[in-house]
Amino acid sequence: MTLLTDKPTDHVDPQSTVGAAPEESRAARLTSFEVSDFPVPNGREEEWRFTPVDRLGGVFADEADDVRGEDHPADYDVSGVLDMVSTLAQGQAPRGTVLVPGDRGAVVASANTDEALHLKIEAEKEYAEPLRINVHGNGAGRLSSAHYVIEAGHHSKALLILDHTGSADHRGNLEVIVGDGADLTVVTLQRWEDDAIHLGQHDASVGRDGKYKHIAVSLGGSIVRVNSNVRYDGPGGEATLLGVYFADAGQHLEHRSFVDHNAPHTNSLVTYKGALQGDGAHTVWVGDVLIRKEAEGIDTYELNRNLVLTDGARADSVPNLEIETGEIAGAGHASSTGRFDDEQLFYLMSRGIDETSARRLVVRGFFADIIAKIGVPEVVDTLMAAIEEELAADMGETA
Repeated sequence: MTLLTDKPTDHVDPQSTVGAAPEESRAARLTSFEVSDFPVPNGREEEWRFTPVDRLGGVFADEADDVRGEDHPADYDVSGVLDMVSTLAQGQAPRGTVLVPGDRGAVVASANTDEALHLKIEAEKEYAEPLRINVHGNGAGRLSSAHYVIEAGHHSKALLILDHTGSADHRGNLEVIVGDGADLTVVTLQRWEDDAIHLGQHDASVGRDGKYKHIAVSLGGSIVRVNSNVRYDGPGGEATLLGVYFADAGQHLEHRSFVDHNAPHTNSLVTYKGALQGDGAHTVWVGDVLIRKEAEGIDTYELNRNLVLTDGARADSVPNLEIETGEIAGAGHASSTGRFDDEQLFYLMSRGIDETSARRLVVRGFFADIIAKIGVPEVVDTLMAAIEEELAADMGETA
């Protein structure tokens, strides 16, 4: 049995849309290492229909990075595991064993990254401090490519923070291998300058009884589009995909996820929340979950919530659930987009709270549950500071 569903929102803003499920199975979409298999998008393709491809400039170009002497378009440094860092050439395993490009951005990133960063986390070891990859762009419009391979040994436990700052036209692939019984959390922070462009594909394979948490926090950049995909390499695996984003005027923040339940007794939870303010602010979330015939006894749920703070902002939200077996523990999804609740604001103000503080309380309450799920103090502090900054800017505009 195959079931395609798209649950309508319970509170829909007139400027938001909830799309229909794609006509083809998510698993049938093309993946390839050949650049020629992915023509430059024109915006009419299913994968690109929400993305402003006319603003992406040269990021689709099958060209080497824009290096000026010794000044690279985006530099990176690694801390916490310097003794376990190496590089992988094209075709050198485990590079390419989990991530096969699924769109034009990912394939040109792969083709133009000669040496991928390989970070190997030692088996049966727990890392007390976060591991870090800091990526800093050195110039707006300068073309940058990257490919990272993170390999978590069996029964290891670690937290990796991938932090993006500065400005560049960046296409970056992240390939994650979670060993049997391993527990890995990956945080990707998009804190770019306002003129940066970032296309990313993040793919993970979760081993038997492994735990994988992927946290995407998108705050900066002109256009940010991150695809987060998971499949399983044995029963008992757990995957949690969390996302938080805050879009300003003219900013496009897009997050897509695909959980491929290809093994029995696996679990997944997908939760993304975002806020928008300003004319032309646009967010997109597309969530796909596939439950294959062999994936009996699985449990999955995906949720997207959007809070529109001002007129002129738009949120697109598309949950898709594809089921090929009836022998499951649970499966569901929900999506909603709503305007700022004036009743909540009135209630707080009627109890002596000024309007600025009341608006902050409402937005904090909106993000509270997902922030609790993130559970990484450094990331939570960064996120809350950014939200406060965005709200302060909004208050300045409307005062």
